[in-house]
Amino acid sequence: MGSVRTANWLAFLLPFALLGGALISQYGFGLHPCEMCMWQRWPHLAAIILALPALLCRSRSWSKLLVVAAAIAILISGLIGGFHAGVEYDWWEGLTSCATNVAAGGDMLDSIMNAPLVRCDVAPWSLFGISLAGFNFLWSVSGAILILIMVATGRKDANDA
Repeated sequence: MGSVRTANWLAFLLPFALLGGALISQYGFGLHPCEMCMWQRWPHLAAIILALPALLCRSRSWSKLLVVAAAIAILISGLIGGFHAGVEYDWWEGLTSCATNVAAGGDMLDSIMNAPLVRCDVAPWSLFGISLAGFNFLWSVSGAILILIMVATGRKDANDA
């Protein structure tokens, strides 16, 4: 199906793109994340940190191990996104509290009072009825499964010994 190297690139680029999209939506378009949105970002960051040394690693066995670990991190982010999407669609209860992001420095009370309150059960944006959390679920879970299949069935690269 594909090589381990291709799976490695996918394990690096997919979370990089999804995390980058989340940051652009936050800082470029003002879509402030809720607490569950933030939970989805950490596994993507972990996947990037795992996939980057795998790209540089000469050992095929270590590279495969790091890529599988990155795929699992991507899968975890997707599953959190699926849970979050279910909360947004009122399929089940989510968190009972809301979260906000407070800027560091300056007057702490002013920061708290002026920070936007972001609810986890309200989707701030959707396309075709799918929220950002829903898209994270779709892309992350399918991407993680694809990466794991590619590693399991991958052929040896020309430079692999």
